[in-house]
Formats: sequence, C-alpha cells, structure tokens
Amino acid sequence: MLLDLEGVIQHATLSNEVAEEAAEEWRGRPWVETIADSGGSKVQRMVEDARERGVSAYRQVNQRFPSGLELPMEYTTVRLGGRAGLMAIGRNLKAVAELQARLVAAQQAMEQDYWKLREVETRYRVLFDASNEAVLMLNADTLRIADANPAAIRALGLARGRELVRELGPQDVESFQAMLYRVRQSGRAPGTLLHLGPNQAAWIARATLMASDPSPMFLVQLSPAGGPPVAADEKDQISLDDFIDRLPDAFVIIDRGGVIQRVNRAFLDLVQVGAEGAILGERLSRWLSRPGADLTVLTSNLNRHGSVRLFSTTIHGELGAETEVEISAVGAATNGGRPAHVALLMRDVTRRLPAQEAASGLQSALAAVIEQGGKTSLRMLIKDAVGLVERHYIAAALELSDGNRTAAAEILGLSRQGFYKKLAQYEMEGHSRVTADTEADTE
Repeated sequence: MLLDLEGVIQHATLSNEVAEEAAEEWRGRPWVETIADSGGSKVQRMVEDARERGVSAYRQVNQRFPSGLELPMEYTTVRLGGRAGLMAIGRNLKAVAELQARLVAAQQAMEQDYWKLREVETRYRVLFDASNEAVLMLNADTLRIADANPAAIRALGLARGRELVRELGPQDVESFQAMLYRVRQSGRAPGTLLHLGPNQAAWIARATLMASDPSPMFLVQLSPAGGPPVAADEKDQISLDDFIDRLPDAFVIIDRGGVIQRVNRAFLDLVQVGAEGAILGERLSRWLSRPGADLTVLTSNLNRHGSVRLFSTTIHGELGAETEVEISAVGAATNGGRPAHVALLMRDVTRRLPAQEAASGLQSALAAVIEQGGKTSLRMLIKDAVGLVERHYIAAALELSDGNRTAAAEILGLSRQGFYKKLAQYEMEGHSRVTADTEADTE
C-alpha cells in the first residue's frame, strides 16, 4: 500500500491469493479504518515511526478487506523520501496462525494426557499401598528394590535400595534367578519358594516383567507359603492396631538400621506426610534435627539400659515445621546383642512450660558468681558465668552420650576439634571415659 504522510491509502496492490478483492475502494481512506478490532494503535505507531525514523518495526494486525474477509497480516512501513509518502508492505500470516492454533491444540492434548497419566499413577499408588499382599518392584538390571508396599515392609523388613538376592537364603538364589530369566524369555514363569524376613519364613514368589524408563522392572508378588497366617486371637490383634493408629502420641517401629517399619497417624502428622506408604522404608534420621548424634545416643542408651525414657530432640516436618519431642524407646527381646526392632513413642512437648533447671549445682555456682558483684569487674563475672554454663552442658552431653565425645560434640553443635579444645580448656578430659574403640565403632 502507498500512503501519504498522514497514513491515508493512495494505492494498494494485492497478492494473488486475494486478487479478487476490490482494493480501489480503499483509496482516500485512512489505513486505520481498514484494520479490525484494536489494531488501529499499532497502525498509527507504524506510520509515526516511519515518518520520524524512516522505517517501522514489524507489527501484526487483522486486515479487513472490502468483501469483509479478515486475514492476520504482518506489516512494516517505510518512508519513501521527501513528500512522496510511505509504503506499507504486509505478508499473510494465515499459515502461521493455523500452525499456532495447531500448537495450542497439541499443548492442550498433551496436558490432558499428562493429567490422565497422573490419575493412573495415583490409582496405581493407592492400590499398591492398600494391597494386603506383599509386593516389590525390582530393577531388572541390578535386582535392587526400587519400591515396596507397606505390607512387604511390615512382613519382611525390606527397604528401598537393598538387593533382594542378598536377603535370600543360599538355597533360594539359583531358583529365584532362574524364574526371573524365564520371565524375561517368555513373559511368565511358575512361582518359586523363597525364604525371607527375620525368621526366614517360606513365601511363594511370582514375577512379571514391566516396561519402565530408564530400565525395565520386575513386579514381584509374595504370598505366605502356608496361606495367610491367622493370629491366635485375631480380634484382639485388630483392636491393638486400631489403638496404635488412634494414639495421640506418635508411634514408630524401626529396624536395626533405623529404617521405619510401622507408623501411626500421629507420626504422619508430626512429619507432615499424608500417606504411610511414603514413610515406610525410609530412615528415621531423615526427620531428626541431629541425624547422626540422636540415633547414636538413642541406640547406645537402649543397648546399655534396655529402654530409654524422655529423650529430647526436634522433629523436622516435610513442610518446614519443627516440633520439640520427648522419645521413649524399647527394643524387641533378642537372644543377645542389639535388638532387631525398636519401638519409639514420641510426645510433642512444644507447648510445655519450660522446666526448672535440673542441676542444683549449676544454680548454686551461678548464685556464688552473682554474689561477687561489686568485688569483681563485669567482664570477669560474665567470663566466670559462661565458663560454668559451658562446663555444665559439656558434662551433660558426655553423660547423655555415654562418654562418646563424637556424639557429644554433635549434640552441642561443635566440631570434634572445637569440642576437644573445650575439654582441654576446662580440664575435663577425664570426664569422657571413652576408648578409641568406642569412637571407632560410632564412626
């Protein structure tokens, strides 16, 4: 289109696609009047830019033709020089608009497919967690446990990341691998007898090969060889489980490695997790404020005394909440050594009023320091008071950790070197009562 300096159309030349349009009707009309919707401001800007700078940027508008046809167009405007006017050159964006529409439709279809996939995954997870039959997902290449449902974790004590072959008895390894090989070759295989769990109980295992990314997975279903075990008094057992789930205090059972085997609803609320399946198989230390020190101290005292009462720590929730708790723990009876399983009861003490200072010796020592006011400088009074408090808590940490200096340093938030400096500063090396072997075992 040839325009004057005010943007009025003087002449128009059309492409072959719209050659039948009566372009002569545009002569003498402002270009703005031939633009649909709100594109007039863009046209005005192109005219002003071309008039002032000689050329305008490309802008997209909807061009309305004399017949009423509207096409998406992209224009740039150029000044011809002197008073010759302007030239507006446009190209049809109909093909581009169609491609954009198809792209939007494809994106919407992908989003719908994504949500359908999420719905399928949610249904799978609900069924997986709710199944009363023990089910494992094994990586086909490594035979590591990629996932285990709550029934498998409770009955067998298996956790994610372990190699299932290492949990089998020597007599079962060859038959289990032969079953998996046959499943790879033909898609199915007869079940095989395996011995699993703390008591090496007999289970019938059946496997199915499933396609997965990045590697295929084996779905292994396990059922007791003699049928589902029946408790002596099944009604009482169900009632006991119901009571545990309704406890107002958090209840959790862990194995020797600190892996969670059983939790109740109060513990899920404490760690801010919605489903039990997301907890089982994880390590308890994941939610403790001092992962290494807390478990070391807890198990050390449990092995020494058989039970632990009122052990204080902090639980960190998945959503950022921090809760002060007191833990009582007891281990399952064993023939000797460490218990195979530990039951812990956690009580929220956040709202509890601060307790009175337990150490009367610290109170009396601080009182003696305060009585020196007026006789000693303020700097010396503060130094003496800080020294008394530090000595008190160092001694308490050593007692709580049964003399383990590494665990005591973690409790106090100090490095080992910093803790040793404090021991030397206050001449407390004799309080640790720890051997090199004890610390080596802890590390």
